[in-house]
Amino acid sequence: MTGPFDLTGRLAVVTGARRGIGLAFADALSAAGADIIGISASMEAEGSAAAAAVEKHGRRFEARAVDFSDRAAVEALGAELAEREIDILVNNAGTIERAPAAEHSLASWDRVLEVDLSSQFALSQAVGRGMLDRGAGKIIFTASLLSFQGGINVPGYAAAKSGLLGLVRALSNEWAGRGVTVNAIAPGYIATDNTQALQDDEDRSRAILERIPAGRWGRPADLAGAAVFLASPASDYVSGIVLPVDGGWLAR
Repeated sequence: MTGPFDLTGRLAVVTGARRGIGLAFADALSAAGADIIGISASMEAEGSAAAAAVEKHGRRFEARAVDFSDRAAVEALGAELAEREIDILVNNAGTIERAPAAEHSLASWDRVLEVDLSSQFALSQAVGRGMLDRGAGKIIFTASLLSFQGGINVPGYAAAKSGLLGLVRALSNEWAGRGVTVNAIAPGYIATDNTQALQDDEDRSRAILERIPAGRWGRPADLAGAAVFLASPASDYVSGIVLPVDGGWLAR
């Protein structure tokens, strides 16, 4: 593969790579030529779906199991990755806690903010320093429709995903002029474990589908093209943006 979307010879870190959207990202980036370090809280040392997806494209896969709610573990991961020449960092790991705001515990709030926002800054900082030294790098965050909207019964998640937009812009302002682009992808309603409760709620699922112009739930593979674009030379003059992949949801 050659051309502006070619990732041959690049090394990409994908967090939350064990399943769902992160697995789709690892698959897509490796199909474009990148080797992958796949990280998730319960990533298997061998035999994972992510390893199979990457290796079928003839690329190398390294597994790491890291709990992103554990600040010390994230800092240790950052220190390890800082010793590697990372070309692409995909901050996709995330969690969600569903409860009405009046009943949403502070412990749940803290955990969601740690996983979905603070750990991602810590990892971007650790890996970003090397990118800045080399004058090249791609950082991609997984945002959300709740980066734009408040959602229902997910105040911590909405706050974290809204915060990511500010982080993307802040890092882009500082780093784009030094060769490191920073962007985000905002998935729409994608059929994954994270949205299973909504899929199983007949009324909510119907209301969601009625608003999506594409008329269906998204699939993780629908995000593949956006990930390759933002990770590749094709997006070298693109930084500080959030790219929705939502079947037209935000246009309604």
